[in-house]
Amino acid sequence: MRNTFFLNCSGVDKNIIANCSDGEQNKYVGIGATVFFTAIMANIAGSYALFTVFDNLYASILFGTIWGLLIFNLDRFIVSTIKKSDSKWKEFLQASPRILLAIIIAIVISKPLELKLFEKEINRVLLTEKNQMTLDNKTQIAQQFGPKIVKINAEISALKNEITQKETEVNALYETYIAEAEGRKGTNLRGKGPVYKEKREKHDTALAELNQLKKESSEKIKAKELAIEDLLNDQKLSETNTQPIIANFDGLMARINALDKLPWLPSFFIFLLFLAIETSPIFAKLLAQKGEYDFKLEDQETAIKTWVKQQVQQREKMLQTDILVSKKVYDTIADEEELFTYKQTIARDLMKLQTDSFYKKQQQML
Repeated sequence: MRNTFFLNCSGVDKNIIANCSDGEQNKYVGIGATVFFTAIMANIAGSYALFTVFDNLYASILFGTIWGLLIFNLDRFIVSTIKKSDSKWKEFLQASPRILLAIIIAIVISKPLELKLFEKEINRVLLTEKNQMTLDNKTQIAQQFGPKIVKINAEISALKNEITQKETEVNALYETYIAEAEGRKGTNLRGKGPVYKEKREKHDTALAELNQLKKESSEKIKAKELAIEDLLNDQKLSETNTQPIIANFDGLMARINALDKLPWLPSFFIFLLFLAIETSPIFAKLLAQKGEYDFKLEDQETAIKTWVKQQVQQREKMLQTDILVSKKVYDTIADEEELFTYKQTIARDLMKLQTDSFYKKQQQML
């Protein structure tokens, strides 16, 4: 049962291989087993690769199974179509497109398994990239909100400077009228005279303006501080909304790019391993000597080719003979007077019918 299954996997003719020796059958059992287990590895690799895309176990197993069956069919086709001949160079040229296809299949199969084998190292690379992306994202978002915040802070500073300047002016006026009252400056007369009152009124006016300015500026500063707080909240909200995108940056393409940043030698050896597995059935057939199965298959194919050529040649001869016979027959008939008279009578009757039909149509039109 097992040998029969692996023989089917190798794509051999069951009727021919059944009449071959055990050694010949074992050779193709080995080739079929290689094809089968390569498909199993392709199934596992495809399931894991699709799991990283869909993140769904059942869908990944389903599509992985389809992928494994596809690889199985391709490998079986590749092995079964390689025919042994007396020239090794001719065999290699015949197998070269299939070897190229096997290399492509090996790359496709090995890459998902490399992602799984180096998963921890890839996660470390992805973590570093995510951290850098988070910093870059915060910098980009800050560049969007930063100029607005800087502008509002500058406006707040301008309002505070205006208050400071007004306070300096009020303090100077206060010092002026106090010095006038004490007789230290101005008229140098001690007491609260007319000049003192004038300076006091000027100070009181400036103080009232200062209080009004503080009131108005306080409201403006409060509104601007609320605007800055809103901008900071919007900035944090943007960072929060974009963070899941960065956190989910671990898809198939991201992992492949992360794998490329790791040392290439381990991945290369894994690729060579799968390349050896994938091409082993092909090279097994190329390196093996022409065996009993190959001779019997060649005998069967050449027998069919010979029979087909015989049938084609017989049909060509029959066609040529039929053409010659038909030509002689019609040449003989063409000289018979009876046939000429009969066709002349038929042609005369046909022309009469055509003339009558034309006459009736003309009458209808009139």
